Amino acid sequence: MDSWKRRALGYLGFVGVALLLTTLGYQYGMRTYEGEPKTFIDSFQFAVEMFTTTGFGGDAPWNSPEMQLYIAVTDLLGMALLVGTLPVFVGPVLEEALSTSAPTTLDEDLDDHVVICSSTSRAHELIDELDSQDVPYVIVEPDRERADELSEDGHRVVRADPESAAGLRTARLPEARALFADVSDQVDASIVLAAKEVAAEVPVVSVVEEPDRAKYHRLAGADHVLSPRRLLGRSLAQKVTTALRSEVDEAVEIDGDLELVEVSIHHGSDLAGLTLADSGIREQSGVNVVGAWMRGEFIPSPTPETTLPAGTVLLVSGRPDQLTDLVEMTQSSVREFRTGKTVVVGYGAVGQTVAETLSDADIEHTVIDVEEGASVDVVGDATETDTLDAAGIEEAQTAVLALPNDTMTEFATLVIRDTAPETEIITRVNDDANVSKTYRAGADYVLSLATVTGRLSSSYLLEDHDRISVDQQVEIRRLEAPGIVGTTLGAANVRERTGCTVIALERGEQTRTELGPETEISRGDELIVVGTSEALREFERQFT
Repeated sequence: MDSWKRRALGYLGFVGVALLLTTLGYQYGMRTYEGEPKTFIDSFQFAVEMFTTTGFGGDAPWNSPEMQLYIAVTDLLGMALLVGTLPVFVGPVLEEALSTSAPTTLDEDLDDHVVICSSTSRAHELIDELDSQDVPYVIVEPDRERADELSEDGHRVVRADPESAAGLRTARLPEARALFADVSDQVDASIVLAAKEVAAEVPVVSVVEEPDRAKYHRLAGADHVLSPRRLLGRSLAQKVTTALRSEVDEAVEIDGDLELVEVSIHHGSDLAGLTLADSGIREQSGVNVVGAWMRGEFIPSPTPETTLPAGTVLLVSGRPDQLTDLVEMTQSSVREFRTGKTVVVGYGAVGQTVAETLSDADIEHTVIDVEEGASVDVVGDATETDTLDAAGIEEAQTAVLALPNDTMTEFATLVIRDTAPETEIITRVNDDANVSKTYRAGADYVLSLATVTGRLSSSYLLEDHDRISVDQQVEIRRLEAPGIVGTTLGAANVRERTGCTVIALERGEQTRTELGPETEISRGDELIVVGTSEALREFERQFT
């Protein structure tokens, strides 16, 4: 029974009791104080007229003060009950009449679409990707209020049970190109079973919270089981291994001699506070600075006058030896860190992956978690300075925050930044909306689980083999751009129009990395384009 029905029944029960008591009270008062006995029906008529204000006063005037007081009280009670009907009955009826209700069936002949069994924030990135490529989708949402909200926001949605064969048929699953399930590990397995019953040939992509449960999704029939938390954990850990060993483990290979990587300028580094021109990065290492992340804002192709504060994450391209030289330049020359001064906060799926990756790289680390465990070194709340002190946060070069709650992550970032201002803070967040807040709290590098999940999912659902990387703050795509064929890069003005940077051009069997404003795009050329997800979608809208 929904909340409106409970309120309505409760209100009607209260009104019934009030009517009965008022009827009996009036019958007693007229007999006792006025000397005019009334039947039960006469008294009931008085109570109804009093409560509905349709007529009263037939027995007036009342002479006894007791009855006068009684009538005054029932007047007030009747008015209160009348006013009470507005929020209980009239309001919901009007809201129902004026609101947009999600349909329970599809009114259109939809095919080659993606059935999305998820309305979480992790699905938003996927929906954006589908929209950018004009791929239709339908969300299957069992909750009425949530389905109505999605419908009002302009999404194609059906209110149905995604765990049932009937619900998936409602979404026209047999005509779909794929199904995406990301609710919970158990619910997703149930959705996969139902999907394979309805349309065994339709590919199913499911997401697992706990990587160990992936095998059960495969047993249920899932074609692809994604574990974005492990991918996120490895990506965060590689920031640490690069910093401590001066080795680039996370580089994205563009060509045999060209790699792309994100490199942080650490607190205490000689580069911190210099302009790009004064840093000598290009002259000493030979790399090309493609872009820079500064407190969550991506600056494509920064100018020589751009200042590089501590915590800046440079996106650079170059040969492996050049990238190694740059990493050495970014290290602190003031603070000496012994291997192992890395603090991992949180030991869930992401934190465990971070710790395992560090162990595989022979990098010592300290793990903080609220629960005891064989691999947990300090048990306590990471938002408490005593816990952080016990883990040696002030001597740490890097703190990796892998907490399951974004609010807790933001607060822990504030505490660590205040306690250890020279420590690099690398964090994960669940929702894209909290990335900017976490940067404002003092984080140096933030990676969103929702972003990684969306990119990874769309790569499988859309068979997007042109996406080169999914676990960076920016995306790297290989795209044809028919909209600028016959035009030079300078004339196309790609960076100003889209916020993207073209770092390489593939023409036949050759890859060109030395590009300039005079480089002309020919038919069949594939461009290696770097930018945020939003910038790449804008590039696709304008040029593909």
